[in-house]
Amino acid sequence: MYDKFVYTDLINEFVKNDHNVYVVSPFERRFKKKTKLYNNKNITILNVKTLNLQKVNFFEKTISTFYIWVQFKRAINKYLYNINFDLIIYTTPPITFYRLIKYLKHKHNSTTYLLLKDIFPQNAIDLKFFSEKSLAYKIFRKIESNLYIISDFVGCMSQANKEYLIKHNSYLDKSKIEINPNCITPNKINHISGNNILKELKINIREESLIFLYGGNLGKPQGLEFLKTILLKNKNDFNFFFIIIGDGTEHLTIKKFIEFNNIKNVKLSKKIKKIKYDQLIKYCDIGLIFLNKNFTIPNFPFRLLGYLENKMPVISCTDPNTDIGDVLVENGCGFKILSGDIDLFQDVINQLLNNKKLVEDYGNNAYKLLINEYNVKKSYDLIIEKLIQ
Repeated sequence: MYDKFVYTDLINEFVKNDHNVYVVSPFERRFKKKTKLYNNKNITILNVKTLNLQKVNFFEKTISTFYIWVQFKRAINKYLYNINFDLIIYTTPPITFYRLIKYLKHKHNSTTYLLLKDIFPQNAIDLKFFSEKSLAYKIFRKIESNLYIISDFVGCMSQANKEYLIKHNSYLDKSKIEINPNCITPNKINHISGNNILKELKINIREESLIFLYGGNLGKPQGLEFLKTILLKNKNDFNFFFIIIGDGTEHLTIKKFIEFNNIKNVKLSKKIKKIKYDQLIKYCDIGLIFLNKNFTIPNFPFRLLGYLENKMPVISCTDPNTDIGDVLVENGCGFKILSGDIDLFQDVINQLLNNKKLVEDYGNNAYKLLINEYNVKKSYDLIIEKLIQ
């Protein structure tokens, strides 16, 4: 991860409020580590050895996803057998935790809260991994429905996310569905020189250049053909400089594209340590978000929060169904562009290049949006109130 881990601040908020917290997370087989229990005051972390889940082919990921709930159940029963859980918080992906949640809910009479971060299997349909007529889709769709039913409450990332869930799952009680977006504990802005990190990453940028940053996964969900179009359109125009930090299935494709076209005003780097990324992001001007234009589900990428936290205007290049661009426009901190609209993208970046006051104002509005809507205390309060109803 390049920003904060999406759940770390929420976990810390529970700890800060004197709850006894138990975190169960995977140790993928590739890391060659055994299942292990860690204790620190009122937080206990159980790392469970699992099969590989990330950066593997679709077949292996499918097998791993189906089997992970069994591995978690076995580990919980072995290491946390004497603990009673009042509240169980879990996320998608994966949806295959349904059986585990059902088991724990009945065993402990727990309140269950789903943080909906991904709508599967529809996202796989959108990316053409399989069709709606396939057996895989029917199996996964049944599991997805069961997970929603077993959940006492469902927190969606945005209004569009909530509306999509209700529209396509009409059997659900609407009162248990609410907006509970990705949230962090905002840090105080600390403007530091990025020269050292630029030298370390061998990035040579002209002082007057407007610096665009994309930090995150480089895969099919991001629809990176549009990123290629942008890079080619602005090839070697040093009024603009693009920094791309991330791993993923499309990293090598992007690398070869940059080399083949001899594009000089871009730096592509694989995943870097968080402390280095935090230094780098403070030196950049504009944050970029990309989503595949074929998505019918309204995604809301977590990387947005890192941009907002660092007072960066954001350009979202996405499908027409997500509302992340609408949120940016409504709050005066960014721009909404449909993936593929290169003319509008060029208009936007030229507008930003020629108006430093606009960049500053949008950056200040970005931080206000983070404080008002994506502060972790808001997420914590939404969840905890369900226990006292």
